[in-house]
Amino acid sequence: MSSMHLRTCLAGAMLTLLAAVPAAAQQRPDPQQQLIAKRNDLEKQLEQIAIIDRKVMVKMRDGKLMAADFYRPKHATGKVPIIFSRTPYNFNFWDVKLGAPRDMTRELEAVKHGYAYVQMNERGHYFSQGEYDILGPPLTDGSDEIKWLASQPWSNGKVGTTGCSSTAEWQMAVVAQDDPGLATFNVQGFGAGVGKVGPYYEQGNWYRGGAVQMLFIDWLYDEQNQVRPMFPANTSQAELIRVSRMFDLDAQSPPVDWDKAFWHLPENDIMRSVGGPPGIFDTKMPVATGGNMIARAPNDPAWTKGGLWNETMPVKKPGLWFMSWFDVSVSPNLAAYNYVRSHAPKAIADQQYAVIAPVLHCAYTRATEDTMIGDLSVGDARFDYDSLVYGWFDHFLKGEDNGILEKQPKVMYYVMGENKWRKSPTWPPMGAKTEEFFLSSQGKANTLYGDGSLTTAPDAADHPDQFVYDPANPVPTFGGGGCCQGNAVKFGSYDQNPQLARNDILVYNSEPFKEGTEVSGPITVTLYVSSSAKDTDFTFKIMDVYPDGRAFNITENIQRMRYRDGYDKPLAWMEADKVYKVTFQPIDTSNYFFAGHRLRVAISSSNFPRFDRNLNTGGNNYDEVKGVIAHNAVHHDGEHPSKVTITVVPRSGEVAQGAN
Repeated sequence: MSSMHLRTCLAGAMLTLLAAVPAAAQQRPDPQQQLIAKRNDLEKQLEQIAIIDRKVMVKMRDGKLMAADFYRPKHATGKVPIIFSRTPYNFNFWDVKLGAPRDMTRELEAVKHGYAYVQMNERGHYFSQGEYDILGPPLTDGSDEIKWLASQPWSNGKVGTTGCSSTAEWQMAVVAQDDPGLATFNVQGFGAGVGKVGPYYEQGNWYRGGAVQMLFIDWLYDEQNQVRPMFPANTSQAELIRVSRMFDLDAQSPPVDWDKAFWHLPENDIMRSVGGPPGIFDTKMPVATGGNMIARAPNDPAWTKGGLWNETMPVKKPGLWFMSWFDVSVSPNLAAYNYVRSHAPKAIADQQYAVIAPVLHCAYTRATEDTMIGDLSVGDARFDYDSLVYGWFDHFLKGEDNGILEKQPKVMYYVMGENKWRKSPTWPPMGAKTEEFFLSSQGKANTLYGDGSLTTAPDAADHPDQFVYDPANPVPTFGGGGCCQGNAVKFGSYDQNPQLARNDILVYNSEPFKEGTEVSGPITVTLYVSSSAKDTDFTFKIMDVYPDGRAFNITENIQRMRYRDGYDKPLAWMEADKVYKVTFQPIDTSNYFFAGHRLRVAISSSNFPRFDRNLNTGGNNYDEVKGVIAHNAVHHDGEHPSKVTITVVPRSGEVAQGAN
C-alpha cells in the first residue's frame, strides 16, 4: 500500500470516528429531558382524572387573599373529602427553572384515593397577601380556610390536615379552634408548632433549656420577606395562572457560609451581617406578635399571640402524630401528644396515635433497608406511611370502617441498636422503670482519657471535675438532632471520640451492660455545679459505647443557668464558686444497649452552633459582643449526687440479636 493511500485511509477512518462521537452522545439519555417528560406525563395523568383549579384566591375575614390550588376527582359520584396542606413553601404548579410542571405525584395519589387535595400558601408568602409571621398567624386564617373549604358545594364537609415541618407546625393551634369542618389532623416533625407544654418552654424550637436554637436564623433568612414582589390585588385568576409560568415568586437568596456567619456578634445582628432582609427575627413588625423574636425571653407574652399551640388550648380532634429521634425537638412533641391523651375527652384521647422513627427531620420516607443516620446504621427503618395516612383519612374523612384504629398501636416506636419497630399503648412504653447512674471521679474526668465513671451510688467525697468554658472557643456541634443550619452542622449520629480529646469536656462511662437493655423514654440529667461566672450553660450528650471503643451519640441537651429555677421565675444568677443544683428538661430516646456496650455521658458548657453561646456575663446575650471565660465545675458526692436517670423497658427474657 502506498504511503499516500495509507494516509487517505487513516484520514477517512478519523473522520468516521469524529462523525460518530456526536451520534453516540445523542443516544445517551438527557437527564433533564427525561425529567421534563416524566413531569409532563404526571400532569397529563392528573388532567385525565382531576378537576384542576389553580391560583384560587380565598378571602380572609380582613379581606386579605390567600392563594390555593385545588385538585379533585373528575368522576366522583358524590361529594368528596379534602386533604389540606397549608405551607410557607413554594408549590407553584410550574417549575420555572425547569420549564415544565412541578412534580404532581402527591396530588395525583390523593385524587386516585378519592380526595380533593388543596394546597394553600400562608399569609405573606408567594401569591398570598398580608404580612408574614412565623406559623402563619393570625389563627383566624386557619379557621377561615377550614370553613371555606368545608362549605364548597363539592365538599362532603370534612377536612383533614397533613404535612411535615412548617407544613405541620401551624396545625395544632388551628385544630384547637375546634372548627366543625376540621375532622382530623396529621402532624409530622411539628416541633416548631409547640409553644409551652409541661416543663418545656421551647416556644416553637426557639429555645432549648433557655438557650437559643440557632436554626431559625438560617431558616428566617429565606422566609421573612415583608418586602417582596406582589401582584395587584385585582389580578384575575386567569392572569395569575398565566404569569405563574414566568414568576413563581420564589426568593433566590444569595448563598451564605453559615459555618462562619453564626460566629458573628452581636447575635441579633447576624441577619444584617449576611445581607438578610429585615423582618420578625430582629425587627419590630406590624404583626400580632410584634416581631423582634431574638429579644424575647422564654416566657414573653408575645409567644402566645401567634401561631403556637400551648397546653391551655384544648385539642378535640383525632390525631395522627409522626416524630423522629433525630429531629429538632422530639420531647416537647411527645409531651404534647401525652398531654392531649390525658386531657382530651376520652373518645378523642383514645383516637391519638403516634409513630416515632429513627430518622432526621422529615426524613420518614427516606428510610431504606440500611438507613444511615450520619455514620450510624439503624437498619431497615422503612414503614408504609402512605398506607397508614390514607387508611386514617379513609376512616375519619370518608367514614370507612376499615379497622385502622384496631390494627395500629397507639404508639409505634423504633428501637435503635436493636433496629426494630416496637409497639406500646403508652409513652414511655408500658412497664418502663427508671435506673440511676451517678457521676464519679477523682477530679480528673476531663477528656476521653480521664477517670470519670458512672456508678450505682454517689461518691463518698466530692472531687469536683473542673473545666474552662471560653465562648470564643466553644465545643462545636457534632451530630445530634436538628435541621436547617446549612453547611454549619452535620446532624445524625457519629463516633464522638475525636471530639472527646478536648479538655473542656468531662466524660463518664458506665460498666459494660451484662445483658441487653432497652432504654426507651426520657433521660434526665441532674448536676450539681459551680462557676466563676454570673451565668453560664451546661450541656450533656448521651452515647452508646461499643466494645471496640466507638461512641455514637444518641441524644443531647442544654440548660442556661439563669433559668434553672424555671422560665416563669425571676432570673437566678450564680455566685462565684457556690454549688447549685440544675435538672435538665427530660429528653426522650429509644436505644438498645447490647451486652458489652457502655452508657456514656459527656458534660460541657457549649454545643455551638446548634445552640447559641452563653457569653457568661449575665447580660442579654443576644446584643453583646464580648464574653468572659467561665471556670466551671461539676460536683458529685452524697451531698451533691449528680446523676443520669434513664428509662428502661424490661424484656421478659427476650434476647435481641444485633451487631456489637
